[in-house]
Amino acid sequence: MKIRSKHLEGAEVSWFAPICNGDTDFLGEMPHQYKSNWENASNILLTADKLGYRNILCPSSYQVGQDTMTFVSAVAPLTKNINLLAAVRCGEIHPPMLARAIATLDHILKGRLTINIISSNLPGTEMESAARYQRSREVIEILKQAWTQEEIRFKGEYYDIQLPSEPVKPYQQNGGPLLYFGGYSPPGVDLCAEHCDVYLMWPETEEKIQGLMQNMSDKAAGYGRTVDFGLRVHMIVRETEDEARAYAQKLMSKLEVEKGKEIRERALDAKSYGVSRQAEMRNLADMEGFVEDHLWTGIGRARSGCGAAIVGNPDQVLNKLNRYMDMGIRSFIFSGYPHLDECKIFAKYVLPQLKTFSLPQEQGRIPQEEPLSPLGAGERK
Repeated sequence: MKIRSKHLEGAEVSWFAPICNGDTDFLGEMPHQYKSNWENASNILLTADKLGYRNILCPSSYQVGQDTMTFVSAVAPLTKNINLLAAVRCGEIHPPMLARAIATLDHILKGRLTINIISSNLPGTEMESAARYQRSREVIEILKQAWTQEEIRFKGEYYDIQLPSEPVKPYQQNGGPLLYFGGYSPPGVDLCAEHCDVYLMWPETEEKIQGLMQNMSDKAAGYGRTVDFGLRVHMIVRETEDEARAYAQKLMSKLEVEKGKEIRERALDAKSYGVSRQAEMRNLADMEGFVEDHLWTGIGRARSGCGAAIVGNPDQVLNKLNRYMDMGIRSFIFSGYPHLDECKIFAKYVLPQLKTFSLPQEQGRIPQEEPLSPLGAGERK
């Protein structure tokens, strides 16, 4: 298996900014104090920055929450060290204008911008999977032309564009921000293999994750490329395993079956192949919801997407992460309920024990080390 940053030891450890509603202390409930707003979401992001996380996912959703690009632009000047992973729904913004917006954000962040490419249906529309990924492919190709060439010259199924690209050049001048991508269908895998830098996966058994990684490596090799691998997973870590398991059960203690089903089915991606794989994983779990050691699927009863958590004491969680890194995973995006509390707990118990970095922009380049805030709990070792 060929991995883009195989030469790097450790991983990019990221947190999650809940700019879409969903933060809570009991799954299935939506307490007012956790409602997605500027104050709550920016507080979580800035706390993650101070604590030493290397990146943070700012997701995208139409039905609930805040606008991703607006939020990222507002919070960017307030950050010190952390990268921002902004989710972009392809087709939502005309590609040349999207290229300009991303380039502007990249300059505000002095190169600390990364992009999560989303190929979901746009609100109120329905497209077949292959068509959505073809549209995303065209968007990415236009972005790259805008960032690296003096002129955009593109003719495809969805866009026919010819115009000068000045001054749409990002701060990161060797190709623009890293592109993170998550998708399981063959057209999605092919798109990532050809154009993206980090393949994001949802939690599954280690055997199935290994299979996904091998398949992506083979596809990327067909384009003469390599990609890095990332895992988006929830986190519950406590001083003891018993405490961690007890907290997992507490999270589920007020969830009614029908309410969980309603939450899962209202998402725009509720019928996607990736979501079906999460459902299959839950069906294989034991009576307590564990599908393998320390991987708990209970969260998926109230979520359509990423539906499992790593649960255990600090040593158990660290060992699980080391196993993933040994497999070749170089990026983690963690979250927990409530997000601010769990961000602090993970930073206390596990983050200081991890060697962390920001993924390099180009293959073979060792990422530049930058000093952390003195308030940081985990030093960049």
